[in-house]
Amino acid sequence: MKFKNLLLSGLVLFSSFFAGSTIAQLGESEFLPPDQAFRVEVVAQGADMVRVDFLVTPGYYLYRHRFNFSLDSAAGTPSATLGSPDIPQGDWKEDEFFGRQQVFHEGVSVSIPVSRAPGGAVELPIVVGLQGCAEKGLCYPPEKRRFKVSLPATDSAANTNALDRSVDRTSSASGGAQSRGTQGFVSEQDRLAELIRTGNLSLVLATFFGLGLLLAFTPCVLPMVPILSGIIAGQGSGVTTGRAFALSLSYVLGMAVMNTLAGVAAAAAGQQIQALFQQPWIIVLFSLIFVALALSMFGLFTIQMPASLQTRLSDVSNRQRAGTFGGVAVMGALSALIVSACVAPPLFAALAVIAQTGDMVRGGSALFVMSLGMGVPLLVIGTSAGRLLPKAGGWMDTVKKFFGVLMLAVAAWMLSRLVEDRWSLLLWAVPAAIGAGLLFSEVKTRSVTGWIMRGLGAVLGLYALALIAGVFLGGRDPLAPIPQLAKPQKTLEFTVIKTVDDLDRAIAAAAAGGRPAMLDFYADWCVSCKEMERYTFTDAAVQASLANAVLLKADVTANDEADQALLRRFEIFGPPTIAFWGSDGVERKNYRVVGFMKADEFARVAAEATSGTDTIK
Repeated sequence: MKFKNLLLSGLVLFSSFFAGSTIAQLGESEFLPPDQAFRVEVVAQGADMVRVDFLVTPGYYLYRHRFNFSLDSAAGTPSATLGSPDIPQGDWKEDEFFGRQQVFHEGVSVSIPVSRAPGGAVELPIVVGLQGCAEKGLCYPPEKRRFKVSLPATDSAANTNALDRSVDRTSSASGGAQSRGTQGFVSEQDRLAELIRTGNLSLVLATFFGLGLLLAFTPCVLPMVPILSGIIAGQGSGVTTGRAFALSLSYVLGMAVMNTLAGVAAAAAGQQIQALFQQPWIIVLFSLIFVALALSMFGLFTIQMPASLQTRLSDVSNRQRAGTFGGVAVMGALSALIVSACVAPPLFAALAVIAQTGDMVRGGSALFVMSLGMGVPLLVIGTSAGRLLPKAGGWMDTVKKFFGVLMLAVAAWMLSRLVEDRWSLLLWAVPAAIGAGLLFSEVKTRSVTGWIMRGLGAVLGLYALALIAGVFLGGRDPLAPIPQLAKPQKTLEFTVIKTVDDLDRAIAAAAAGGRPAMLDFYADWCVSCKEMERYTFTDAAVQASLANAVLLKADVTANDEADQALLRRFEIFGPPTIAFWGSDGVERKNYRVVGFMKADEFARVAAEATSGTDTIK
């Protein structure tokens, strides 16, 4: 959505609050009250399913993306959770307030699975969120309606079996682990979204801070370590522990604020903001900044303000210091947008809550504390650098040059997204060769440590030669540059689809042949996608679980209109996301996988999702 449409929608929502109280004055015969324009009924469909019926008066319509469903914790919710709602596709409409959206002009029914312990009948308090407009131009504010629906007693034998599978698995470092409930598989992102909607706010903040701490050790965040460390080292011998802490805090706060603002904007706009910053020219520009910082640390030139400006500010050093902190905060904000561009279950959950309920306070708070959790290791490392770096002497120059090599490695990592795999080997060879030369030229061999460092330099030099040789020998993997020496790995073979129509045809063909299907959302700039390819899709158990499935891949690297349409179709915010369909052609929404998932876990999920039977015990 364009920014002006987003701004307009905000103004419309704001003004519509006043419209609700003045409809009678403007003419009751022209616009119906919302409870008459949009009628809602909630009924039980068995012991573990609820159906919500929306009845829309002619001349009005409901927004599909504004539907949201939760349990009312204030009403004494029993031991139960709601699964992912099965919302049918709506009609596409070029809406004057929100841009191109799916809407419902007629009635629609939404089925919601309920996970509950076995036992007698229970009364379930459900909160239904919705928003709609009149064709004549009035847009009603988002609203929530509360219902109570009676679920019949469960079949004890069946539910005891299901309860054995109700296991909450601890989140992995990348956020890939999932949880299960009595309604088969319940994805972690759905469980976390429900926590944000209905949980105690203190518990939400504590949970997401911890999840952010785990995410800090994933490949999507690790590149920030050399960036921040290089900034600290680049300050020279004047870095104290206190100043290093203040600079690190500026970087982390810049990252956290940008993550929060970008997340809220992405959820409101229905687009992945970070994907917009993966354009080639932006990647090249940001990489050149890292190269310039590296060359500065090598001593080729000094990055500083013009002499005339330094003279004017000589008497106001505090302002100069504040400007440094501001620049570091900007670097943290840019790093959040460009370096860390992966979707994980906690991030997906927060974005989904904002998009579906419009609750920016809870969703935005979860995003902010999650980002702070991601920044804790950066804060520790950055502050430690101020304590551990030499304060004077030749070692300080050597350490700065070492961080310059790390800056070149970050630039190589970013530029490798834009070139063929074989040429990425050459990019990685540059920091490896320079690092080897640095260790040989700067380190003296008068001590055991000196010999160890030179030995490391020899290893880096051999690695650089292997990378260069791999370019000519057909290598594609920086971790195994010589393909002839690497262990061959069989991976999954996908059929690439581009558009929604491509997907519909592929799913229909799979169902006609009685086969399940899997769709992998991938992008070249997505680190977790590469992890899935390398560590998960090459696993024999994973390949066996998907032997009968039709494997589809949507490459959304370009983030063009077709890619965005696919993402909107599934209401997701970017890769890595994996969806499954049964042999009946119906998506198993509860089995969606967001973020990296280890091979053994993914094999069990894929087997259950594609077989239609519960294989997870």
